[in-house]
Amino acid sequence: MIEIKNIIKDFNNVRVLHGIDGKFLPGQPNLIIGSSGTGKTVLLKCMVGLLAPDEGDVVYDQRNFHKSKKDEIREIRREIGMLFQGGALFDSKNVEQNVSFPLDLLTDTPRDEKLDRVNFVLKRVGLENVNKKMPSEISGGMKKRVGIARAIVNNSRYLYCDEPNSGLDPLTAIVIDHLIEEITEEFNITTIVVTHDMNSVMEIGEYVLFMHQGRKLWEGSKNEILTADVKELQDFVYSNKLLKAVRNEKHV
Repeated sequence: MIEIKNIIKDFNNVRVLHGIDGKFLPGQPNLIIGSSGTGKTVLLKCMVGLLAPDEGDVVYDQRNFHKSKKDEIREIRREIGMLFQGGALFDSKNVEQNVSFPLDLLTDTPRDEKLDRVNFVLKRVGLENVNKKMPSEISGGMKKRVGIARAIVNNSRYLYCDEPNSGLDPLTAIVIDHLIEEITEEFNITTIVVTHDMNSVMEIGEYVLFMHQGRKLWEGSKNEILTADVKELQDFVYSNKLLKAVRNEKHV
């Protein structure tokens, strides 16, 4: 479980995050949603340690991340996997080398064990016999799968996905959403997906935290979001063309 408590962050005396609270449980997709520029990425950076909040706590299974000793912070970081927007694969490394990178960087695992683990996670994301292919030789959807494999190769307890469907066609995006959901449930990972894609919300949003102008305005599930009595949330939800049509039909 990851819990955030009263996260406040200022830049140049301008408040960007206004006391954000949230509790993200393992074994289910947890989504942070909101329009561009609303503070989602800043919150994500505070949670993974790229930024330090000015106030508040980020707690990983009762371990206060920003108030822990260096050794414990390093241990928490080893347990974090990250799926970056666009995949962020190394162009000069093949698929096998990309997936193996966290093991090479963070562990002393023998080479044969590394290869076994790499092959296991590649098979789990539906990619077999692509070890020697370069990123330039695979599709965008396959790159995202490789990114997911790399994010979980080190037996991650916590998985962050930053706009995982960016640049994908709708059908491939649905496949990636459900792959993230399956892996989260199967390995009981605490997964946080940062997105503005309402299709993802309606597919896998078991817990959804909505941010607007640096504030948390709503939290709940995908089953509650369409009827939530929060104007800013409804404006965001129905900015999607398909959902606009649904709303218009409801008012006919």
